[in-house]
Amino acid sequence: MAHLLGPALTVSSPVDLSAYDSRATTGFDGKKADAKAQLFAMGEELSTLQEMLFAGGRSETTATRVLVVLQGMDTSGKGGIIRHVAGLVDPQGLSITSFKKPTPEELEHDFLWRVESRLPEPGMIGVFDRSHYEDVLIGRVRQLAPAEEIERRYAAINDFERSFTESGGVLIKCFLHITADDQEERLLARLDDPTKHWKYNPGDLDERMLWDDYQRAYALVLDRCSTEHAPWHLVPSGRKWYRNWAVAALLLEQLRALELEWPPADFDADTEKARLAGM
Repeated sequence: MAHLLGPALTVSSPVDLSAYDSRATTGFDGKKADAKAQLFAMGEELSTLQEMLFAGGRSETTATRVLVVLQGMDTSGKGGIIRHVAGLVDPQGLSITSFKKPTPEELEHDFLWRVESRLPEPGMIGVFDRSHYEDVLIGRVRQLAPAEEIERRYAAINDFERSFTESGGVLIKCFLHITADDQEERLLARLDDPTKHWKYNPGDLDERMLWDDYQRAYALVLDRCSTEHAPWHLVPSGRKWYRNWAVAALLLEQLRALELEWPPADFDADTEKARLAGM
């Protein structure tokens, strides 16, 4: 991590996803074992920085909060990142939301309504397994809303994310890029292993049939919603070990950039020691 990984993975222009190598290891020169060792080594610093952030929130000395948005096709590794990366920090400072099909109540409101209530509080790291982007991805591909409404949502998302960052939020948006071949290999692995059958959903094949449509929808999201205040990071995810390392590195870079400090005590430590000794 001699050089910042974020700029290397940031989307800054329209993309053709078919031109991206899902098995690339951008910013990493080692092998699988090296990545796992580095991930473990990053864990200690990530844990310390997360505790400092959490302490600031509990003491109400900071408005800073961090949100990691994970988007990608089925089997791209959203759950793996939560397990291997988010699992490196204290769960009490972590909020994880997995967005499913909207409920009838949620459908009665604007598409951002259910997202706003799940944003992390100051001092917290939030993780979205899927997110508000579903409403311009599956919403577009499956034509779940009129075309003019889908079009409106891109600007609404950008405004929503700007408001979040201006209020003290830090956004780390990761598109986990895999190919159709990567997905086929992972789906077959699930079908071959009875202990993984619970992870398999026959509906995944219905979505797979629309692969090209989803790739176009994702490319449009990356083009329309990668902004200065909330850039998209295209994370090659054909190699699970690199994917985990990369997302951990992106999170660590952002936490370091916050230049966090422990909140000052609102009491005199020596006085409290004397009181304790006299009990």
